[in-house]
Order: sequence, then C-alpha cells, then structure tokens
Amino acid sequence: MLIEQPPLLMRWMFPRAFWRMDKHTRAVYLTFDDGPIPEVTPWVLDLLDRYQIKATFFLVGDNVRKHPAEFQMILDRGHRVGNHTYNHIRGLDYLSKNYLANVEKADKLIHSNLFRPPHGFMRWGEYMILRDKYQMVMWDVVTRDYSKRLNGPQVFEILKKYVRNGSIITFHDSLKSKEKLEYALPRSIEWLQNEGYSFKVFD
Repeated sequence: MLIEQPPLLMRWMFPRAFWRMDKHTRAVYLTFDDGPIPEVTPWVLDLLDRYQIKATFFLVGDNVRKHPAEFQMILDRGHRVGNHTYNHIRGLDYLSKNYLANVEKADKLIHSNLFRPPHGFMRWGEYMILRDKYQMVMWDVVTRDYSKRLNGPQVFEILKKYVRNGSIITFHDSLKSKEKLEYALPRSIEWLQNEGYSFKVFD
C-alpha cells in the first residue's frame, strides 16, 4: 500500500500538492507519466478518444524533443500536459540548482503550469521554489504498470482495490508498461465507468 497509495505522512511533506481531488465527487483524474513515445502514446490517445475521455500527460522533455509529432497529438486531441523534468531525474540525486535547471529546460518545450516530480521525490528546497511556479500534481493511486513483477490483471486489480472518489490515477505511456497497459487500461476505464465515475482533468 505504501507504493500503490501514499500514506498521510508522505502527503504532508508537500502540503500544497494535489494528491487527491474532491472526495465528495465521484470522479477520477487519469494521468500518464514518462511519454511521449511513438510505440505507446498514439495507442493511448486512440483509446481515450474511443471512450471520449480527457487525461493529463506528464511528459519527459527529452521525449518531447525526440517525438514532437506525438507531443502535438496530445495537444491536438485536447488533453492536458505537465512537466516531468527533461531527463526523468529524481531530485534527491542531484544538486538543487541542477534539478531546477532540468525542470526549466523541460518547460521550454512543454509550457505547462503542472509539474510532477519523477518517483515522487524532491528536496524540500526544490519543492519550495517550484511550488511558486507550478501546481504540483502527485497521485492517489499508482497502478505499478511499470513493475516487472506484475502482469496486466494484477495492475487492473490494483486500480480496483485502491481507487476512490477524487483519485489521481497514474499509468505510464512507456515501453516498460506497454503490455500491461494494453491489458489494464481499457478494462480500468470500463470498470470505472460502470462504477459511476466520471473523468476530469486539472484546470
């Protein structure tokens, strides 16, 4: 549970971040990390179109540089985008000035007021600086579709077990998630719809 749904202590570390939205509204926020890539992102977009759902994509700047067509597809289809650093780096592993420079390098390509730190961690000083420019979006449910220890049905079961009103759900449009995503994402969307959830994006 510490991975799939973060404890209160972790949420208190970044008090102005979005971890979960309105708990009184039967809605969820579908998010995708680490793209865009041509092998996965277009498939995700086509699936979202089929169900008429909008989502938020937290993009790696270097992937945007390498795959501008897929980045433009996300925008053209009306989805929200957010900054996920330029090189998918974890703030704890870098000097703050280098981490912040990496975020700003990504911003030059992505142009968003939303930010999600890779792996969910950054130094307190980095958070204090970034929160004045970006709305921090964390998560309420991590599907762990990236894990080599899980298969598609298990990823689907994680979502069903932990989702609740206002959940911010994290999938990944990445190669390491591709097979599990292709199984779990359409089933998750249909299950959520059958359970009465609507899908929202961030303002």
